[in-house]
Amino acid sequence: MRHRLFWPVVALLTLIVINTIARPQFILVTVRDGELYGALIDILRNSAPLMLVALGMTIVIATRGIDLSVGAIMAVSGAVALTIIDASEDPGSLGTVAVAVLAAIGVSLLLGSWNGLLVSVVGIQPIIATLVLMLAGRGVALLITGGFITTVNSAPYSFIATGYLVALPVAFLITVVAIAVLALVERRTALGVLTEAVGINPEASRLAGVRARGIIFSAYVLSGVLAGVAGIIYSANIRAADANAAGLFIELYAILAVVLGGTSLLGGKFTIAGTVVGVLTIQTLESTILFLGVPSAQSPVFFAIVVIVVVVVQSPRLHAWARSILRSRSRAGAPRKVEVAS
Repeated sequence: MRHRLFWPVVALLTLIVINTIARPQFILVTVRDGELYGALIDILRNSAPLMLVALGMTIVIATRGIDLSVGAIMAVSGAVALTIIDASEDPGSLGTVAVAVLAAIGVSLLLGSWNGLLVSVVGIQPIIATLVLMLAGRGVALLITGGFITTVNSAPYSFIATGYLVALPVAFLITVVAIAVLALVERRTALGVLTEAVGINPEASRLAGVRARGIIFSAYVLSGVLAGVAGIIYSANIRAADANAAGLFIELYAILAVVLGGTSLLGGKFTIAGTVVGVLTIQTLESTILFLGVPSAQSPVFFAIVVIVVVVVQSPRLHAWARSILRSRSRAGAPRKVEVAS
C-alpha cells in the first residue's frame, strides 16, 4: 500500500468497476475485420493526445518547471500540417503527408526550444516563459490558417488518428512507442537520475558537475515535440485545424494527470507509469461522465468532485491519520494482563 502507484491504480480500477457494474458491456472487447473495438479501446485511442502531452509535462515538472504552452503548440502543429496538405495538389499522397508531419514536428521542436531557451539560458520563471507562448501560440496558428478552420480530406493523414495496425489503433501505438522510449531513456540511463537531481536542487547539481541547463532545455524541447505529435493526432482525428479549440485546457489536464500519478509539483522524483495511470483515469472519468448523461454545463463540477475525492484518497496525511486510528483501536481492543496477588 505504500507504493506510489498503489492508490492511483486503485482509483483507476474503481472507475472501471463502477462502469462495469453500470454497463457490463463496458469491458467487452470485440473483433471486427481483425480490429479491436470496445469502450476500453476507445479510451486508449482517445487518450493519445493527452498521454503524449502529459509525458512531456512529467519531465518538465521533474526539473521543477511547468509548461503552459503545450495546448498552443498543439494548435500550431495541426495548423502547419493541414495548411501544407491543403496547399498540395495531391492531399492523399504519402509524400505530402510525410512532409506535413515532419514540418509540424520541426516547428514544435523550435517552439519547445524557445521555451527551453527562456527558462534555462535567460533565466525566466517557467510559468512566465511558457505563458508567453501560451498566449501568442494560438495567434500564430490563426495567422497560419488565415483565421479560418482549415479542413482537408486526406486518407493517409486521417489514418494517424483513426487507423488500425496489428488490430490496435495507430494513435495508441504511437503513445506506446513514446512511453517505451521515454521509460528506457529515463529509467535505464543516468539521464533520469540527473533529471531528478536537477529538480531537487539545481544549484547543487550544477556544482556537482551536472549540466543543469542542458537537461532543462532538453525537457522543454521534449515537451514541445510531444505536444506537436499530439496536435497532429488531434487534427487528424477531426480532419481540421481549429486554432481556438485544438488543445484547449489540455495543459491543465496534463498537470492533473501528472499529479494524480504521484509526481510532485516541487520537482525531483517522477514516475512515468504513474502519469500513464493518471491519464487513463482522467479519460475513463470523462467516458463515465458521458455515459451517465451529465449535462455539459454540470460536467466540470462532477469532474472536479471526483478528482478531489481521488486526490484526497491519495493524500499521505490521510493515510497516516487512518493508520493512527487503526493502531489506537487495536491497542484499545487488545487484552490486558492482570496481575494476581499471591
